[in-house]
Amino acid sequence: MEANKIKKSLIKVLLILLLATPFVLLFLPAHFFDSGESMCLSVQIFNVKCLGCGLTRAIMHLIHFDFRAAWEFNKLSYIVFPFLVIFWIYLYGKLRNKKYFTFIDKLY
Repeated sequence: MEANKIKKSLIKVLLILLLATPFVLLFLPAHFFDSGESMCLSVQIFNVKCLGCGLTRAIMHLIHFDFRAAWEFNKLSYIVFPFLVIFWIYLYGKLRNKKYFTFIDKLY
Protein backbone atom coordinates (compact mmCIF):
# COMPACT_ATOMS: atom_id res chain seq x y z
CA MET A 1 0.00 0.00 0.00
CA GLU A 2 2.80 2.43 0.93
CA ALA A 3 4.75 1.62 -2.26
CA ASN A 4 1.66 2.44 -4.33
CA LYS A 5 1.39 5.87 -2.67
CA ILE A 6 5.06 6.59 -3.32
CA LYS A 7 4.69 5.52 -6.95
CA LYS A 8 1.66 7.81 -7.45
CA SER A 9 3.48 10.71 -5.80
CA LEU A 10 6.52 10.17 -7.99
CA ILE A 11 4.36 10.08 -11.12
CA LYS A 12 2.71 13.36 -10.11
CA VAL A 13 6.09 15.01 -9.54
CA LEU A 14 7.28 13.85 -12.96
CA LEU A 15 4.11 15.11 -14.63
CA ILE A 16 4.48 18.48 -12.92
CA LEU A 17 8.06 18.73 -14.18
CA LEU A 18 6.97 17.85 -17.72
CA LEU A 19 4.17 20.40 -17.61
CA ALA A 20 6.45 23.09 -16.23
CA THR A 21 8.88 22.73 -19.13
CA PRO A 22 6.96 24.87 -21.67
CA PHE A 23 6.51 27.64 -19.12
CA VAL A 24 10.20 27.66 -18.27
CA LEU A 25 11.01 27.81 -22.00
CA LEU A 26 8.57 30.68 -22.43
CA PHE A 27 10.40 32.78 -19.85
CA LEU A 28 13.83 32.09 -21.35
CA PRO A 29 14.83 34.39 -24.23
CA ALA A 30 14.11 33.02 -27.72
CA HIS A 31 17.81 32.97 -28.63
CA PHE A 32 18.83 31.06 -25.48
CA PHE A 33 19.77 27.85 -27.37
CA ASP A 34 20.97 29.53 -30.58
CA SER A 35 24.67 29.61 -29.79
CA GLY A 36 26.92 26.73 -28.96
CA GLU A 37 28.05 23.55 -30.56
CA SER A 38 25.56 20.98 -31.84
CA MET A 39 24.97 17.98 -29.57
CA CYS A 40 23.62 15.82 -32.39
CA LEU A 41 25.54 12.54 -32.71
CA SER A 42 25.33 12.54 -36.51
CA VAL A 43 26.96 15.97 -36.59
CA GLN A 44 29.55 15.05 -33.96
CA ILE A 45 30.55 11.73 -35.54
CA PHE A 46 29.81 12.05 -39.27
CA ASN A 47 29.52 15.85 -39.68
CA VAL A 48 26.10 15.36 -41.34
CA LYS A 49 22.91 17.11 -40.23
CA CYS A 50 19.93 14.87 -39.49
CA LEU A 51 16.19 15.66 -39.61
CA GLY A 52 16.19 16.63 -35.94
CA CYS A 53 19.08 19.09 -36.11
CA GLY A 54 17.92 22.50 -34.98
CA LEU A 55 14.56 21.22 -33.76
CA THR A 56 15.04 22.42 -30.18
CA ARG A 57 16.05 25.86 -31.41
CA ALA A 58 13.12 25.97 -33.83
CA ILE A 59 10.59 24.95 -31.16
CA MET A 60 12.03 27.59 -28.86
CA HIS A 61 11.47 30.23 -31.53
CA LEU A 62 7.95 28.94 -32.22
CA ILE A 63 7.10 29.28 -28.53
CA HIS A 64 8.18 32.93 -28.80
CA PHE A 65 6.24 33.46 -32.07
CA ASP A 66 9.41 33.99 -34.12
CA PHE A 67 8.19 32.00 -37.11
CA ARG A 68 10.91 32.98 -39.58
CA ALA A 69 13.76 31.87 -37.31
CA ALA A 70 11.91 28.62 -36.53
CA TRP A 71 11.55 27.93 -40.25
CA GLU A 72 15.26 28.58 -40.81
CA PHE A 73 16.37 26.29 -37.98
CA ASN A 74 14.13 23.33 -38.86
CA LYS A 75 11.06 23.19 -41.08
CA LEU A 76 9.90 20.04 -39.29
CA SER A 77 9.15 22.12 -36.20
CA TYR A 78 5.83 23.20 -37.72
CA ILE A 79 4.74 19.55 -37.62
CA VAL A 80 6.31 18.60 -34.28
CA PHE A 81 5.12 21.64 -32.27
CA PRO A 82 1.35 20.88 -32.54
CA PHE A 83 2.01 17.33 -31.38
CA LEU A 84 3.94 18.67 -28.40
CA VAL A 85 1.03 20.95 -27.49
CA ILE A 86 -1.41 18.03 -27.71
CA PHE A 87 0.92 15.93 -25.55
CA TRP A 88 1.22 18.70 -22.93
CA ILE A 89 -2.57 19.01 -22.79
CA TYR A 90 -2.84 15.24 -22.44
CA LEU A 91 -0.36 15.28 -19.54
CA TYR A 92 -2.29 18.10 -17.90
CA GLY A 93 -5.41 15.92 -18.10
CA LYS A 94 -3.52 13.01 -16.55
CA LEU A 95 -2.42 15.23 -13.69
CA ARG A 96 -5.98 16.45 -13.10
CA ASN A 97 -7.50 12.97 -13.59
CA LYS A 98 -9.44 14.17 -16.64
CA LYS A 99 -9.55 12.66 -20.10
CA TYR A 100 -8.19 14.83 -22.90
CA PHE A 101 -7.18 13.23 -26.19
CA THR A 102 -8.05 9.68 -25.19
CA PHE A 103 -6.63 8.34 -28.46
CA ILE A 104 -3.16 8.71 -26.92
CA ASP A 105 -4.03 6.02 -24.36
CA LYS A 106 -4.57 3.59 -27.21
CA LEU A 107 -1.08 4.23 -28.61
CA TYR A 108 0.66 2.50 -25.73
